Amino acid sequence: MNEVFLGRLPILDNKQNIVAFELLFRSNQLNKVRVTDNRAASANVIIDTYGQLGIEKVMGKRRGFIKVDAKFLMSDAVFLLPKSQIVFEILRSVEIDDALIKRCKEIRRKGYQIALTGVVYVDERLDRLMPMVNVVKVNVSELESKELVRLIKKLRRWPVLLLAEKVENRETARKCIEQGFNMLQGFYFARPEIISGKRIDPSKLSLLKLLLLVVKDSEVVDIENELKYQPGLSYNLLRMVNSAATGTARTVNSIKRAIMILGRKQLQRWVQILLYSAKQKDGSTSDALIQTASVRGKLLELIAIADRPHDKNHHDRAFMVGVLSLLDTLLGMKMSELVKTLSIQKDMSDALLSRRGYLGRQLALIEAHEIGEFETVSSILSELGFLNMTEFTQLELEALVWANRINDMVNSEC
Repeated sequence: MNEVFLGRLPILDNKQNIVAFELLFRSNQLNKVRVTDNRAASANVIIDTYGQLGIEKVMGKRRGFIKVDAKFLMSDAVFLLPKSQIVFEILRSVEIDDALIKRCKEIRRKGYQIALTGVVYVDERLDRLMPMVNVVKVNVSELESKELVRLIKKLRRWPVLLLAEKVENRETARKCIEQGFNMLQGFYFARPEIISGKRIDPSKLSLLKLLLLVVKDSEVVDIENELKYQPGLSYNLLRMVNSAATGTARTVNSIKRAIMILGRKQLQRWVQILLYSAKQKDGSTSDALIQTASVRGKLLELIAIADRPHDKNHHDRAFMVGVLSLLDTLLGMKMSELVKTLSIQKDMSDALLSRRGYLGRQLALIEAHEIGEFETVSSILSELGFLNMTEFTQLELEALVWANRINDMVNSEC
């Protein structure tokens, strides 16, 4: 198997739910082009990779956007990809001529979807293509407010979905939603927003209290009492245990019994994931954070297993570091305050606060991979010395499949 770099950038709706991914691939670690400059070569790698990784496993039930140029669109390889899951994202630099228009009509007739990427204006060239387009990705970082309003007005002439790309902060995300964008893409959801004096949402505060009790190895009766004050949590706990205990003679109705069956480590993991799924004041959930935190936790655990196969305690600490790495973003608190509150071990706090130590470097590896910094990924993999790119990609695929399953389970319970 050739070494493959798999990149997956979430695309969100206006309630921060993940509705699609942009898929980014590189064929080897010597390719130093940044992932944001990805061109048609990556589409060819997807063809090679489809049988190795399984695109449906990477995306779950969601669609995948891939950047393509005219050469790839004209090739027979287009129809090798699953039309139910793929959106062809035409680069802004593509020459729009009669041959391309004809090809896009054929692609649409066969049931595929087409997106335009990096749009900052509409001219006669784009006018010809717009009737075949499903999604328009607007580069909001290149437009002033008035320019953006004028562009949106022009785009409304066609029945297309509007996707704001290059959304780098929550204020931009808010404005884009107000202006009627259907989808958003950027790293705003994973960046801490620290507001002085911000209060933790009560639903998350209850979960954090429960997490503290579990982490600090409190008595089962104390954990049980905290759960009794949270009927929703108690219900989900019993539902999960009874689902997992298929084949048992009796249904579990006791919270204490459910805790004993599940075990502290699994209870801890369940609470950590639920922290991200707690309802916001507007009724939405942090779907993007659930997904990212789940992938980080599982991938960091898998890396720890590859590093120290027999150290179960190390595996558990790795999972917790991965999931907790976005807790500052979720709660709007400084990570230093959260680390102090949780009273976790030094190697975990070093990892979360400064990316130092074994766990810290492995977390830095995952974060670099999330944003397509492949040179950094290669450097850290070489530094660690026990994983190559092929092995890392396989672990990531396993983590993605697990995270998709967890996300579906959490959404079904919300």
